[in-house]
Amino acid sequence: MAPHLSVVIPVYNEESIIASAAEELRQGLDARGIDYEIIFAENGSRDATPRILEDLCAKNPRLRWFHSERPNYGSALKAGIAMARGTYVVCDEIDLCDLTFYDAALPRLERGEADMVVGSKAAKGASDQRPLVRRAATRVHNGLLKVALGFQGTDTHGLKAFRREALVPVIQKCVVDMDVFASEFVIRAWREGLKVVEIPIQLHEKRQPSIHLFKRVPNVLKNVGKLFYVIRIAGK
Repeated sequence: MAPHLSVVIPVYNEESIIASAAEELRQGLDARGIDYEIIFAENGSRDATPRILEDLCAKNPRLRWFHSERPNYGSALKAGIAMARGTYVVCDEIDLCDLTFYDAALPRLERGEADMVVGSKAAKGASDQRPLVRRAATRVHNGLLKVALGFQGTDTHGLKAFRREALVPVIQKCVVDMDVFASEFVIRAWREGLKVVEIPIQLHEKRQPSIHLFKRVPNVLKNVGKLFYVIRIAGK
């Protein structure tokens, strides 16, 4: 039987928090009486993350994982969504796993008020406790998406919940990977006329980013440029 909810979490070199975060999320979902599965999309880890995931998933049939050789957040997230079986899907982050987002997002999906709910770090009422440089980077990235692609929201990266049936066709149209895949996913859902709703989140990360911010910049610029061509010029 397909579960009510699939949770997809990309992971890369997360040996320090993977076990505790997975247990906290599992306990929270159990306490809420949700029929769920958690899919860990492990990509390119060089630490003990795969071994820990193998052990965790062997002990709990609700947990699944797969390995990709190359570190690639977007490809891992896309593959995890493709594996998901739930009526609803939450794309989570291992350093967040904020169940208050689930409490706010899932009822909106279940009542048909939204096809996708985006947890925004920049919406009115949000609290973003990250360092100033990372908060500024989010604003710059979102500004770039507004200028290049006409995006009208406040955030694209991070927590997302959606109806799987409605969003699978959107996923199949996505053409970029790495970090910008998450942005393309939201932007295409919006451009397709689906009901995309933003809700503010309280962001408190459990650890520093596994990949340095400035190492991401060249790929972000390249993929936003690709999206500009594909969406705005080629019309795809």
